[in-house]
Parts: sequence; structure tokens; C-alpha cells
Amino acid sequence: MSDPEAFRSAGHALVDGVSDYLAELPAGQVWQPLPDELRERLLALPLPERGESLDALVATALSDVLPHPMGNGHPAFFGWINPPPAPAGVLASLAAAAMNPSVVSGDHADVHLERAVVRWLAELVGFPHEPGGGLLTSGASAATVVCLAAARGRALGAAGHDVRRDGLAGGPRLLAYVPDEAHSCVQRALELLGFGSAAMRPVPLAGGELDADALSAAIAADRAAGALPALLVGSAGTVNAGLIDPLGTLAEIAAAERLWFHVDGAYGAFGVLDPALAPSYRGMERADSLTLDPHKWLGVPVDAGCALVRRGDDLRDAFSLIPPYLRQDTDAPVGTFAEYGFEQTRPFRALKTWATIAASGRAGIAEQVARSNELARELAALVEAESELELAAVPQTSIVAFRARPAGCPPDRLEAVNGSLAEAVQARGRAFVTGTVFEGRETLRACIVHPDTGSEHLATLVAETVAAARSLV
Repeated sequence: MSDPEAFRSAGHALVDGVSDYLAELPAGQVWQPLPDELRERLLALPLPERGESLDALVATALSDVLPHPMGNGHPAFFGWINPPPAPAGVLASLAAAAMNPSVVSGDHADVHLERAVVRWLAELVGFPHEPGGGLLTSGASAATVVCLAAARGRALGAAGHDVRRDGLAGGPRLLAYVPDEAHSCVQRALELLGFGSAAMRPVPLAGGELDADALSAAIAADRAAGALPALLVGSAGTVNAGLIDPLGTLAEIAAAERLWFHVDGAYGAFGVLDPALAPSYRGMERADSLTLDPHKWLGVPVDAGCALVRRGDDLRDAFSLIPPYLRQDTDAPVGTFAEYGFEQTRPFRALKTWATIAASGRAGIAEQVARSNELARELAALVEAESELELAAVPQTSIVAFRARPAGCPPDRLEAVNGSLAEAVQARGRAFVTGTVFEGRETLRACIVHPDTGSEHLATLVAETVAAARSLV
């Protein structure tokens, strides 16, 4: 470093500014549009001819960037599944950036820490773990690609087709059985991996119950038609409404039909830490693969996803490729991280994940999860008590799906009102909620993952939603 004192001075100024920013967040608006002048200035930033000082860079970040966030740091932010960053993770991110390794192989701290953190995540949700049975990713979308690549390889290998050598051409047609409420990353992964979206078969679920006979009959009919059923997907907390699929029954079907069982637990799998909900997760531990997003409910700074598999060799079979210029630890029983996924250059995600988990411990995480779910039930009760709102689904985890039915609104206008309602609430600045389509109808969904959200913020959300809906009518 050419000038350590300049770095120290700028770093102190940045930490002070970030601390002030975090402290002041709860008192401000949840979200507000970027000022037109600043938006245009940021878009038109010229490439500098000469470098600026660290002090100047910090001053710009504190004046032009930090004051204009997406809003997820505020306790009245209920949008998507975006918690505030855990302070321990924020600090660890600085240290990780200072090291700046590519976390692939070798005898350095980042490699061993990632193996420990992946094991921690598996232990938190009760998933079996063997060395090599998982890795950190950018998020659940990437983790899903990793897991389903392993599922593809196993299914085609059992059918005598080497997909890595021959591609998909000439192989049997793969099919995947996917519930309607599965996250879109599952479809995207199937498209990227060559299954195609047309390979997705519906899973007969009604009211959270699986028609096992109908699913088995559909699988048998597909086999009789010459296709290769390969994959069954379940959700440990759907994104639209936080509902938990019947994982135990799905696991039974997958075992009986010799299908790879994949569970999307990106948001909801950590709900298993809530004793009141734990029985609903039975069967998750029987999955062949499970995706998690520590950057959701746990609050690890983005990005931090995780792919977990029952057999690490399934990932190694799908991805291992060691050119001579990257040979290292060739005799080790567990391969390099590049052998278990598609990233060769990998950032140091483990340090912020380790720090976030270690700062709370299992007990602290479980307490936060249970409190979030309790607040969701409280919000559902407030919605049911308000004549101009209606619950779309009884919440199981910390997502509450609901709709507005403002007084005096013609029935044929309700869909339009609910479709515009999320942005109308956001624009008012006191609460932030997002919209979706649930069971074919425009719906609001409030996700509670902020550790400082309280009853007062729930009341604000309800009041703001009612007022915004009336204004739209």
C-alpha cells in the first residue's frame, strides 16, 4: 500500500459515515425516489482522466450514494425478501475485501472457513452433511443451477448417457415435476441446463395437500411415453406466501420413483428453527439437494447463497475439470471448490457469513426466526380485523399475502387497485411493500425479516395500505 495513513484516515471517515447512516435509518422515510438531478449526474458520470483521493471518494459515497438506498434497512420495509445487513457481516466484508482471495483451493483460511460455514448452515437446518457436500454461491439462483446440474448428470448417467461428453443430443427427454408456486429460479435453471421449460410437469397440490396417486400416475404415464422423469421439486417456504410444501410426502414419492428430490429453502428453510413450525419441515432432511440464502433471513450482506447436496460426488461428477495450470491438492479426498460448481474465481463469501452466524449463535437466529413468524401472525390478525383488507392465505412463515377491498370500490376495479397498490404505498414513504399474483389475483405480500420490526411498523403498514387503496379508488 503506497500510503497506509491515507487509507486509515479515509477508512475511519467511511466507518463513521456508515455508522451515522445506520443509526439514522429508522427515523427517516423508508424509500424516496432519487432526486432527478442526482440521477442524471450518476448516469452521466464521466470516466476520470486522473485518479481522485480516497478522501474524495469517501465523501462522494457518503453524500451521493448512502442517503439514497432501496429502503431495506428500515424496519417498516416489507418488500421482497431483503433484510438489513447484519453489522457483523458489514465489518467482515471489509476484512474479506482486504484479503481478496479467489476461494478455490490451497491451505489458507478462506478455504477452510468456507467448509466450516457450509457445515454450519447444514447443521442449522438439519440437513445431512459430508465433506464436499456443498459450497457457497452468489445466491439461490446459482445454487439451483449447481444442484440441478447434479440431478441431470445422475439421471442421464443411470440411463447410460454421458451428458458432459455428448451433451443432451441423443439422450432421453428429461422431465421435472415442479409445483406452481416454486420460485422462478427453478424454471430458469431447467432452461439453462437444457431440460427446457416444456419439461416442467405440474405437481398436484391443493390446499397444501399432495395428491400422491395422481402424481405417481403422471410419472408412470410419462415413463410409458418414453421420457425420463428425473426431478421432483418442493418448497420450504414459497416466495409468494411463505407456504411450506408437504415435504415428507414429496420425499416418499421421490424415493419410490427414483427421482432426485430438490428442496428450495432459499428463504424459508431457516423456519425449521422455530419450534412451532419444525414439524412442517419433516422430509427436508431427505432431499438430495437443498438451496439456502443466508443473505435473506439471516441478514448476511449480499451475496451469500448455499448449495447443499447429500452426496458431494454428485457435484464433482457434474463439474470437476482440472486443467494442468490449476492442479493443486490432487490427492485430497475432497476436491477444490471449482470441482463442485461452475465458478473458478470465487469471492470470500464465508467470512461475512461466519461473522453473521457467530454474532447471533443458533439460539439468537432461532429467536429472530420465531419472532418474525409471530409478527406475521400478528399482521394477519390486523388484516383480518380491517374491513377494507382481506387475507389471501394464512401465513405459515414470515410472509403475509393480503389484498385490499376499499369501501366504495366497484368489484370490477379491485384487480386494478390491488395491482397499483404496492407502488402507491411505497410512494407515501412510511412503509414499503411489494406486489405479486397469488392464485390468479393481484396481491400484496409483506415479508418480515428485519430484526427491529415491531408492532408499530405493522400498524403503519396496515394504515398506509388502507389510505393508499382509498386514494386509488
